[in-house]
Amino acid sequence: MLNGRIYRAAFAPFLIALAIAAFSLTARPAPLGSTLAPDAFDGQQAFAELRRLAVEFPDRRPGSAGDEELAQRVAQTISGLGGTGAHSPDGRVGGFSVHVRLLRAQTIDGERTLQTVIAQRPGSTGESPIVILAHRDAAARPSVAELSGTAALIELARVFAARETQRTIVLVSTSGGSGGNAGAADFAAQAGVQAGHAGLGAVDAAIVLGDIASARVSSGPLVVPYSDGYGDASDRLQRTVAAAISHEAGIEPGAPSAIGQLAHLAFGFAPGEQGVLDAAGLQAVLVQVSGERGPGLQAPVSAEHMEGLGRAALSAVDALDIAPDIESQPQTGLVLTRQIVPAWALRLLIGTLLIPPAAVLIDALARARRRREPVGRWTIWALACALPFILGALFAMLLGAVGALPVSPLAPVLGSALPFDQAAASAVLSCALVLGLAWLAWPVLMRRLGGLEVRPTPEAAGGIDVAGIATLLVLLLVACVAWVFDPYATLLVVPGLHLLLPVASPERRPRPIAGLALLALALLPLGLLLAFYAHQLGYGPGGVAQSAVLLLAGGHIGVGTAVLWSCALGCMVAIGLVALTPPADPVGLGPDERSEVTIRGPLSYAGPGSLGGTESSLRR
Repeated sequence: MLNGRIYRAAFAPFLIALAIAAFSLTARPAPLGSTLAPDAFDGQQAFAELRRLAVEFPDRRPGSAGDEELAQRVAQTISGLGGTGAHSPDGRVGGFSVHVRLLRAQTIDGERTLQTVIAQRPGSTGESPIVILAHRDAAARPSVAELSGTAALIELARVFAARETQRTIVLVSTSGGSGGNAGAADFAAQAGVQAGHAGLGAVDAAIVLGDIASARVSSGPLVVPYSDGYGDASDRLQRTVAAAISHEAGIEPGAPSAIGQLAHLAFGFAPGEQGVLDAAGLQAVLVQVSGERGPGLQAPVSAEHMEGLGRAALSAVDALDIAPDIESQPQTGLVLTRQIVPAWALRLLIGTLLIPPAAVLIDALARARRRREPVGRWTIWALACALPFILGALFAMLLGAVGALPVSPLAPVLGSALPFDQAAASAVLSCALVLGLAWLAWPVLMRRLGGLEVRPTPEAAGGIDVAGIATLLVLLLVACVAWVFDPYATLLVVPGLHLLLPVASPERRPRPIAGLALLALALLPLGLLLAFYAHQLGYGPGGVAQSAVLLLAGGHIGVGTAVLWSCALGCMVAIGLVALTPPADPVGLGPDERSEVTIRGPLSYAGPGSLGGTESSLRR
């Protein structure tokens, strides 16, 4: 039923798109530089401040007494700074105007009242401001390295209080960065409305200071650009901060790998505070010597690293201050070593990969309709396979809506901040139980939906002949919808559309074991995505399941996205049922009853001589 010639011919647009993509490569933008020496950042003083804060505030759970007291310390320290810069809005010369914002938000301890300290120092021009942000909370004590961003923020406040800048400098101390990023998300939402005593308007760029003092340098990128939505931070901003780190700290900051970029573009999942800022439209990067995973609770700290990365942050801000605005659009292309593959070229390339399975499936659909086979009936069956997954996702969302879960943060949480304890196990098991009960009730539902079969069989009307075709048509529709909104997410489905075509073909369908092997290969991209995030962020098997429940309960995955994922997983279950069904006999006869083909036609022609030879050829 599936035409191999149409499939092969449909790869022609892909070859054309590949040639177009090869000629569409663009050079990466040069990093911005500054002529000012960042010596004003006193690394020894910042390191001493870090030691003092770690001793005075060892317990800094979000919204706790220690977190609130540290917020007051930060606000009072920055308020007391003077300088000789531009006039502040309240009439003082130099210094910062400081505002403390209160908010109720979800954290790793449930809903808490958090404080965000916002210090604003106007520049000499009306250009877009630069934001420097650091969170001060921690999931456990002592977490000294995690506090280094706050200590560096205070030292940068001392520098900018006495230095005139062209752009407004905004320093932000948040809580909730240990999980959920509630303070940073609230600031991002308020940035264009009101922050401090005056509206900020559009922010040019934001630098998030994470762990800048760990003694051990991560093998991953030290400048983390990943967004919690679609797209990464501007490549120019990434290169500017990376060049400053290389020059001032003498550390090679690394760069996001192609695999890492594709994973984050296919499914935005960023636990750092730059993630929520980028998702809100603010160009932001996270500077963290321990990489995206962050430091351990007992990670040793280094004064040398703190001085180097603190000066790098100051140098990057100085470069941004005198340069034109950073591009406001997120980076959605694939950044290679020296070049960028534009997003439109990648979208075109991925779209052409959908053409071969689409062409052959549409042709098979037309043939099935000419034979009056019940394609619609089996399409409903394939869609119904998604219902248990949809019910499981809705149940997780319901748990978050009614507050049945101990925590349901809006943003991803690192495994170290939210361990897989008894409460997490209960939430995961309850969702798994609902999913299991839904699958147990699924056969009853099938029979009530017009007597649909639980499993396609050769004896069923149209059975195995069209069940696989209908399932892959649904999967193709899911891929097309994903391609419209996020072409990189389509890469999770495209291999399956190609690999599972033999399973859907009655003539070429392999044995059940081989069919299940093809299904496993089709699921491999999703497995690699889960393995990447588990390795990158320190999740175990239980942590992966817990994170999935929290993403649904906290609203990070919306209803539409959950339905789309459920349809894709349902199609995989449906095609698995098709693969387990033995192929029907050509004419309904057993193996011993099949008659030998004696008439040669277009489908059975075996080449020259298959009909017999002439007398002259036989004499040879």
